Amino acid sequence: MEGRRYGVAMNDIRKVQPAPDYPPEEGCYLRGNDFSPVAVVVILKWRREETPPQIELLVRTAVESGAALAGTLQTENIGLEKVVCNLVSNPNIRYLIVFGPESPGHLVGDAIVALAKNGVDAGRRILGAKAPTPYLFNIPRQFVERFREQITVIDLVGEGDPAVLREAVCACFQESPTPFRGYTLHDPGAFPEPPLSGKITWRVTHPESEPKTEQEQEQKQRVQALMDRVRRVAAERQRRGGDQHNDG
Repeated sequence: MEGRRYGVAMNDIRKVQPAPDYPPEEGCYLRGNDFSPVAVVVILKWRREETPPQIELLVRTAVESGAALAGTLQTENIGLEKVVCNLVSNPNIRYLIVFGPESPGHLVGDAIVALAKNGVDAGRRILGAKAPTPYLFNIPRQFVERFREQITVIDLVGEGDPAVLREAVCACFQESPTPFRGYTLHDPGAFPEPPLSGKITWRVTHPESEPKTEQEQEQKQRVQALMDRVRRVAAERQRRGGDQHNDG
């Protein structure tokens, strides 16, 4: 289809409509141009209510410079799952700029870079991530793989200059390959698959308490099976007791 970029027709760069519920997950972000090829995550290492003005400035700068979405991210698990859901629901987004000072507790920037590079293991842990709990329990594996296929992560962790962020965003939507900080960036057009639509399941709300190894997972499953069996036996005994009482 023919799209338009900032009022200019784009005959050679394919753009598509995002999913109807785009962006499906709520969060601390601003929505910009849906046809932009770039989104921005600004790492937030402070409590939400203590967000510094310079971090808010970076989010505004990203959207004003042309980003599709720009917002803050605090956690390497549920917060990152929300980011993945929002990005894969818009095939036009092909880059994710990770910006701002790293969070020493959650190591969010490291987790995003590791996810893009390595994916997750059988236990849903982000391979190679140094974060304490880099587990993506609440999204389908299909979403993780689409994120890795669709999105190129631009690692600017540690940067805080709005001018650098503006330059990075602008480089992403150039029609010709543009060098930037070791990357060669341009707008490749929409990812050639339909958007993936869906929200996180909230199946696991405390990933830090979940089993981390296959042995721990198997043990949890055995304990759960035993508990289910005990409940069934207790329910059967209660039912039989009630039947005897009625017979008497």
